[in-house]
Amino acid sequence: MAAVKNGRVLVVDDETDVLFAMKMLLKAEVKEVVTEKNPENLMRLLDKERFDVIFLDMNFKSALHTGNEGIYWLSRIREKDPNATVILITAYGDVELAVRSLKEGAYDFIVKPWHNDKLLETLHHALESKQLKQKGQAAKLKTDNAIPILGESDAIREVLYKIDKIAPTEANVLILGENGTGKELVARALHQKSFRADKPFVSVDVGALTDSLFESELFGYKKGAFTDAKEDRIGRFEAANGGTLFLDEIGNISLPMQAKLLTVLQNRQVTPLGSNQPIPVDIRLITATNAPIYQLAAQNQFRKDLIYRINTVEILLPPLRERGADVELLAQHFAAYYAPKNHKAIPAFDPATLKKLRQHAWPGNIRELQHAVERAIIMAEGNVLQPQDFSFSAMEFDAPQTTPAGALVFDQQMPLSEIERETIRRVIEKNKGNISKSAKELGLTRTALYRRLNKHEI
Repeated sequence: MAAVKNGRVLVVDDETDVLFAMKMLLKAEVKEVVTEKNPENLMRLLDKERFDVIFLDMNFKSALHTGNEGIYWLSRIREKDPNATVILITAYGDVELAVRSLKEGAYDFIVKPWHNDKLLETLHHALESKQLKQKGQAAKLKTDNAIPILGESDAIREVLYKIDKIAPTEANVLILGENGTGKELVARALHQKSFRADKPFVSVDVGALTDSLFESELFGYKKGAFTDAKEDRIGRFEAANGGTLFLDEIGNISLPMQAKLLTVLQNRQVTPLGSNQPIPVDIRLITATNAPIYQLAAQNQFRKDLIYRINTVEILLPPLRERGADVELLAQHFAAYYAPKNHKAIPAFDPATLKKLRQHAWPGNIRELQHAVERAIIMAEGNVLQPQDFSFSAMEFDAPQTTPAGALVFDQQMPLSEIERETIRRVIEKNKGNISKSAKELGLTRTALYRRLNKHEI
């Protein structure tokens, strides 16, 4: 975590609003944020100062918006410092050019308008990776908020053993586990320990894609393929070419989309919408789901031949309630992370608190523990976390309280925003993560539900 807090970041963009937004977002995360509007000043700035990460726009007002300026300045930065860590800022339509920039030496790219959590995740990965390279260590695996794979229980040791065995192969991997168990973290671990580690890792929440968007997002499209297709765009398969493609919530895609995905996996080529020319792709496929995929297959809701294709090897992630003392280890790790972030000393845990945490069922798993620890640190009065600092809502118990009619029961003093958040969480849990069913039950569209998920950081 010191690598993040002590980092010095440079942001180069000709839009004042972007520079201001980036500085406000990053100033609490790193030691210093320097902004620069004119890329012509880059070389002089780099002569005088050292930066751990450079955010570089791909387009500037001094030229046509081709993205080539970003590539040019990236090459100039790399000439001056071959070890420079550069993250490109690109418009949505420039993703193909941004992927090319990875081959030119960029560490990663973010797309405008960005999601703050994803931008911070990218920054944390970059800073940690740079620190580890400086120490001559292998890349250390991180997930959201720079969380490593932690655990000493037999259950998690088996997972880590499988990762070490499977990662150096080309086997397709299916990761199974409840919500919040760390499926994307395992996917990143498999990529980082593979021979494709220096190639792109592309993550897609396919459960969030409607049937109409599925093909254009995954396979790309040609200009004029449909009304809003104003230019060519590569899909996620092409973006991941040479690297790893992670498809999350694979159990929630429709049968027609399963058939299209199966065809691509069998042929190892994609055909963009509006084109008749197939494009070969070389990807290592990792998928994940919290849905009962074998039960769905037995009910003819998921294709058995697709299951055979995606699960050459299977990794089952244990729920937190089955990981014993790992609860204590993870709680202390989150405390060490969130205390400095909230300008507090790292707290100790009262023995009674640890007992309470071990006895809780954690239906939301690691994600729930993470939020519980952060909330406790913010609300605690002293520097020793007491049992009363951890309060679990009805949503966070295995058997939530309900009225006889099945209505949700919450503390009457709970704020309306918290009631909305807990209602959404409980409905999603009830529907085993199926967003479509949850949206229907809540009387929302999928888009509206995703907005609320983002709003409440669920």
